[in-house]
Amino acid sequence: MKFITEDDLRDIYRKDPFTSYEIQPGARLTPGARQFLQDRQINVFADGTAMHVGDGVVAGREPGVGTPDLLKDRRLGACLKSAEALFLLTASELMELDVVLAQEVLQLGRKFEEIKYMAKEGKTFEPVPFRTCGGMTAETFCCDIGDCFDITEFHMQTEKGRQILLLHRLRCELYEVQVTVMEVHCTNKAVTERLNQIINCISQLICKAFGGGECLRNE
Repeated sequence: MKFITEDDLRDIYRKDPFTSYEIQPGARLTPGARQFLQDRQINVFADGTAMHVGDGVVAGREPGVGTPDLLKDRRLGACLKSAEALFLLTASELMELDVVLAQEVLQLGRKFEEIKYMAKEGKTFEPVPFRTCGGMTAETFCCDIGDCFDITEFHMQTEKGRQILLLHRLRCELYEVQVTVMEVHCTNKAVTERLNQIINCISQLICKAFGGGECLRNE
């Protein structure tokens, strides 16, 4: 394996300043060389693919953290992890307001955690428990049917306004997860349906908090 040092790059740069650098197959950047490229914001490529110079990629041997596919995997993983944390935070905040509601959020959080295994390993799990209502049927439960109603400052002033806003914040985070799943081209139908199921369950919890169990989708 050939190591490319900072001195090597300085010699090349001194003779002919460059804005991009191609790592040859089998070569590897030393820490000093990576820092040299980072300091000058020089674009680095390996096998024609843009790389992150902090990865110490071995060109032509391993994809490294900077390859598009692995970056997509990391983005999806980070997004799922962030949402998992918000499930816990939401349940923690709800615990002081409504213990039963907090437990329901935790149950949904556990079903959400299964998504990472569904996406990465193709595993299957028991479906999300579901209660039909006037605005949601067994046929639409797995679909993206949007919010039952818009959340406004009016809901903030209601008796259970805090609970509604906490649930709405969690639901919005899951919409972000939906977008990320689409962006990374995750074609696993089970993942998409699981996300829709959890979002729809949260919508039902919001309806329950606001309307005392009445479905408000068609009002």
